[in-house]
Amino acid sequence: MGTLDAGASFLADKSAPIFVAGHLGLVGSAIVRRLRALGFTNLLLASRSDLDLTRQADVEAFFSLHRPHFVFLAAAKVGGILANSSFPADFIADNLLIQTNVILAAHKFGTKKLLFLGSSCIYPKFAPQPIPESALLTAPLEPTNEWYAVAKIAGIKTCQAFRLQHGFEAISAMPTNLYGPRDNFHPENSHVLPALIRRFHEAKVAGAKEVVVWGSGSPLREFLHVDDLADAVIFLMENYSGLEHVNVGSGKEVSIKELAEMVKEVVSFDGELVWDRSKPDGTPRKLMDSSKLAGLGWEPKVSLREGLEETYKWYVENVVGQQP
Repeated sequence: MGTLDAGASFLADKSAPIFVAGHLGLVGSAIVRRLRALGFTNLLLASRSDLDLTRQADVEAFFSLHRPHFVFLAAAKVGGILANSSFPADFIADNLLIQTNVILAAHKFGTKKLLFLGSSCIYPKFAPQPIPESALLTAPLEPTNEWYAVAKIAGIKTCQAFRLQHGFEAISAMPTNLYGPRDNFHPENSHVLPALIRRFHEAKVAGAKEVVVWGSGSPLREFLHVDDLADAVIFLMENYSGLEHVNVGSGKEVSIKELAEMVKEVVSFDGELVWDRSKPDGTPRKLMDSSKLAGLGWEPKVSLREGLEETYKWYVENVVGQQP
């Protein structure tokens, strides 16, 4: 059984079997890139067609066979507001099944340490700004994604419960808004940053005279490059053992107006940027308090401008290049 071992170093054994659940997604793929760059040689990777994490018997068979020493639990059913409101049962049930099956199997088959990845949507809709870890469960959630949020909160609590009852070394990290290679650039259900990249690129290609963006541009948002997140979770796997989850953010805010102007520059769109002030702005500010992680000695390295340039390059090569 996996038990707390303060002396176990994650970085010491580069041949230790490591399971990255969700390795094809935005977060999981970044963790795999970082682990390989650090010289880890025994990564256990299984696509959804190879291993259905919603099926307990399949997950237990996988853990029984491979016995991973460390687990990064980055697998989840994700989607935007439309998907969350259209398929609430899928979002709560699938995520509860995935994380519960993996955490239970990790404990049962001797995993030394597990890191569970959540989301900033676990916090109340009107949480204090910046949002501290202590804001969890202090007020109602944002209704548009509560099904996903409740599942993620249950994941944090499952890790805590197994630590308290069984001494299982399970920790949780909650990232802010992420972006980078393998982001979702879907025209209807992508998040603000990839959506802006796509719209400015398509406007440039079409020779459009303007791009219209909803709202006033005044809301403030925080963004973290997914490679920085990968670096942070590996840092936590090595350096953190605690009951409370840990926020992972950049600590830097940018207005939607500044973001749109930066994307316009990166894409080299020559037309006008027009704000449709008849459309809603959304939450005025959403910043994570990442001082706990900073106090442990970690800080982000990728600037927003640098990250945008890299992400746009990836989009052109991998999304635009694949379109019919």
